[in-house]
Amino acid sequence: MTNKKITIRDVAQRAGVSITTVSQILNSNGGRFSKATIEKVQTAKNDLHYQADYFARRMIVKKSKTIGVLVPDITNPFFSELVRGVETILYQENFITMLCTADSDVVKEQAYLTELSHRGVDGFIIASSAIPNEAIRTVWQSQHQPLVVLDQKQAAGMSDAVMSDDRMGGRLAAQHLQALGHQQVAVLLPAKPTANIQARLAGIETVYNRQALTLIDTDLTKAAGDGAAKALLASPATAAITVSDEIAFGLYHGLVAAGKRVPDDYSIVGYDNVEMSRYVFPPLTTVAQPIFELGQTTAKLLLNRIQNPDQAWIEKRLPVKLIKRNSTARLN
Repeated sequence: MTNKKITIRDVAQRAGVSITTVSQILNSNGGRFSKATIEKVQTAKNDLHYQADYFARRMIVKKSKTIGVLVPDITNPFFSELVRGVETILYQENFITMLCTADSDVVKEQAYLTELSHRGVDGFIIASSAIPNEAIRTVWQSQHQPLVVLDQKQAAGMSDAVMSDDRMGGRLAAQHLQALGHQQVAVLLPAKPTANIQARLAGIETVYNRQALTLIDTDLTKAAGDGAAKALLASPATAAITVSDEIAFGLYHGLVAAGKRVPDDYSIVGYDNVEMSRYVFPPLTTVAQPIFELGQTTAKLLLNRIQNPDQAWIEKRLPVKLIKRNSTARLN
């Protein structure tokens, strides 16, 4: 014997009201009904253990209560903490997160963007620079679904945006090393840096001129940081700034394998302040982004955009700070 699925019609019959009345009350549009009517509908819903059919609900209210979130690499602790911040806010408002991570594969990420749009999400949070603005614009113009970009992506005049003060972050890292007497510094960053990483480099260059800097091409991974140790050893640098903590963790390993010690032989400054930066040895000096807050702020901005689609674009920039630990030391 199979259990019969409880429908909105069953709730209406139990409450003694119309299906339209039940629909409006359960979809938060019951302002014109009496308190007694609302209580009857809620009691009937609870007694019957009624659960809304979200596909049917979307046909009625044109909303899915689902947000698509695209990140380049969920294994990177920065993005996992970012998504955790997003979800705390969306959960409070009964929204579900549909997470897509495509390992920085631009074809895969564009496919995800299109598929999420077809599935009728109520909005997008895009934290990946790999998706071209043209692809985003195409989806936005055809579907008019709200979106917010953050971290690696620039708004390009068609969305709200949340970011941290990357230029200041680069400046803080460089000033710290300069105060410790380091005159030659390596910067480990991707060969094609995203806009936020370009801003970090620009901040570093307000303290050191290009002659004092060695730029080492490095992907945003521990493996890439490990492999970059040889380039650091071959450079005149006595210190390194990595544009992510992940790179710094790998660099630690590469230097140790080469018989070098941090900070005795090289001072290292990371970027992000992910949780692991406190637990590696020596604990990593790093520029702290408010990662969890970035996620929360982005989710709040998107929910506001869903409610107010015609308001002017909003851009929020959150502050950063230098966390001094034990991976940097004064140059002897």
